[in-house]
Amino acid sequence: MRADPAELMRPVLHGDVVAAARALLPLPDCARTAALRGMLARAAAADAYRKRFGRAHRAWGNGSLMAVALPHVRGAEPFLDDAEYCRCLALVFETLAAWRAEKRGRAVLRARARR
Repeated sequence: MRADPAELMRPVLHGDVVAAARALLPLPDCARTAALRGMLARAAAADAYRKRFGRAHRAWGNGSLMAVALPHVRGAEPFLDDAEYCRCLALVFETLAAWRAEKRGRAVLRARARR
């Protein structure tokens, strides 16, 4: 049985969202979405590596979004009255939802093509 493509990386927890938002914060608005999609892709690849070889990926960690994001985090977590930080948090949630929906949609298309 194949895994759900939307589950190609570990479940995303609160700490993952916070780490990703903090990693995005110093980037210009125009670069944030691409950077986040790259983090998601690396987390998924690291999780596949972990499942196959039984150990964390040397550069991208254990397959969690936090493991990919933390090396890019600088400074303390901002308070929630920081508008830019709130925008980064919102972007992480929006992009995560879209990314998971895309993965599910691709799986449905592949399943239909096999019929």
